[in-house]
Amino acid sequence: MKKTFIIFLFISYSLCQEPAPIKSGIAPFKNEYSGKFDVINYDLEIGLSEKSEQIAGIANITIILNKNIKQIPLDFTGLSIQSVLINNSIAKYSYEKGKIFIDSKNFKANQMLTVRIEYNGKPDDGLIIGKNVHGNPSVFADNWPNRARFWFPSKDHPSDKATVSFTIHAPSKWKVIANGALIEKPKVSAENAIGLKESRLTWRWKSSVPIPTYNMVIGAAEMDITTLGVANFAYSPSSLRSDGSIEVSNWTFPEDTEKSQLSFERSVEMVNFFTTKIGPYPYEKLANVQSSTRFGGMENASAIFYSQEAIAKGRNIESTVSHEIAHQWFGDSVTEKEWHHLWLSEGFATYFGALFFEQSDGRDNFIERMEKSKNRIFQSKVTDRPIVDYEVRDLFKLLNSNNYPKGAWVLHMLRGLLGDEIFFRGISKYYNRYNNRTALTKDFMKIMEEVSGKNLQYFFDQWIFSPGYPIIEFEQTWIPKINGNGKMIITINQTQKKKWPTFIFESELCWDDNKCIPVKIDQKTQWFEITSSVKPDSIYIDPKNWILVDIQN
Repeated sequence: MKKTFIIFLFISYSLCQEPAPIKSGIAPFKNEYSGKFDVINYDLEIGLSEKSEQIAGIANITIILNKNIKQIPLDFTGLSIQSVLINNSIAKYSYEKGKIFIDSKNFKANQMLTVRIEYNGKPDDGLIIGKNVHGNPSVFADNWPNRARFWFPSKDHPSDKATVSFTIHAPSKWKVIANGALIEKPKVSAENAIGLKESRLTWRWKSSVPIPTYNMVIGAAEMDITTLGVANFAYSPSSLRSDGSIEVSNWTFPEDTEKSQLSFERSVEMVNFFTTKIGPYPYEKLANVQSSTRFGGMENASAIFYSQEAIAKGRNIESTVSHEIAHQWFGDSVTEKEWHHLWLSEGFATYFGALFFEQSDGRDNFIERMEKSKNRIFQSKVTDRPIVDYEVRDLFKLLNSNNYPKGAWVLHMLRGLLGDEIFFRGISKYYNRYNNRTALTKDFMKIMEEVSGKNLQYFFDQWIFSPGYPIIEFEQTWIPKINGNGKMIITINQTQKKKWPTFIFESELCWDDNKCIPVKIDQKTQWFEITSSVKPDSIYIDPKNWILVDIQN
């Protein structure tokens, strides 16, 4: 009775000390993350329980000061804090409005500090604790865009990447997945391990590669682990294998292991393909994990989380798998420095996810996928907004057709403009320059200009920083001749909304059985002349499907 009473008091006290959480997904204000300090490493210890939705946490955060600053602001919300130390000494701090402000005026620029924060409580978001689709207990992190702060203190912004290690004390019948490599076999948790006292095992994972906080995850539940194979072409500098290859595995609820096979059976092939097209695989392993993410898939570095419902229903989510694996290179390794440049993550993953099927299932399959993406753009509610749209304040609203299919079409058009050899050389150079770092659209544009020798400012201005797409209407005038060829005068009108730009693109104007001439469209109205012995039955543009254009007639 006494032991039970003490635990009850502890939990009640923790709950009453938890501040109200802030709203998730709000874009940061200008210069909120200005680089006055950098996080180098997170060492996170988390105590989990099958009996409670409460967690206990210890975060040891290695920070380097870039300037002399009075306070170190860390993102954290909804949980109670027991103590804050800097370099093992008690630190003064305030905790309000989703931030911990830690007194740092006694420390100087270029000094490295270790901030230790002990905390507990029930996460309001970010770490999803409850019953899985089969009614069994589970715990899965789901951080995008800035929800890591709900379960560990952090600099919760994609511009700040860090390495991370996890020590997770979890019920002994659970398996635990996280980023990076498992650095030792699970062992019985020590008696003084944080969290509620029950039969538990301690799991230790470590990522030696810097990743953004929205990628830093754990997952814990009763799961089957299935090894799919080794990606032999996917040399990774982070691999712990002697040959640098990557092990690919599935982590699924036992009830769904068999159902998941069709979705994941080509995962190894996907890793190999992206390695040959882009560059070395960036992480220690790749695990496909059934989870309680709110998204169809979440590209967490080396531990991708997928919708538990989709897998439990036996759906084939292979397209999602290809998209999320492509994210390991774009989004995870090369990360958008600002949220509003999300197309550098989602547009790239959408296009390269489709490119896998071009290579494996043929060009027709790929074009069918691109046409479906084109129709999504035409039917979108955000066509009046540019892809990079700084007016969006709710980050969840960035998950739209601009950043996904339109971003993919921008890459497809760039490939068509530059040709495969130059395009993929540019992609590899971009990846090699910015892997494990962050980038903006201008950085990608600069690389593609370097490899192509072309000025691409107009291309990015109209497709990334302006709204819409060209809408084309044809007018045709046939002028017959008594002897010899007649001629067809073709008028091409761009009829899109006035607030959309007049688009510039190169294509082919064709008639009948693929008789074509090259054309450059760069005006609202243009005239072209073709000669023919008979009046053409059909006039069309873009026969090879390289341009995002809506042809009205």
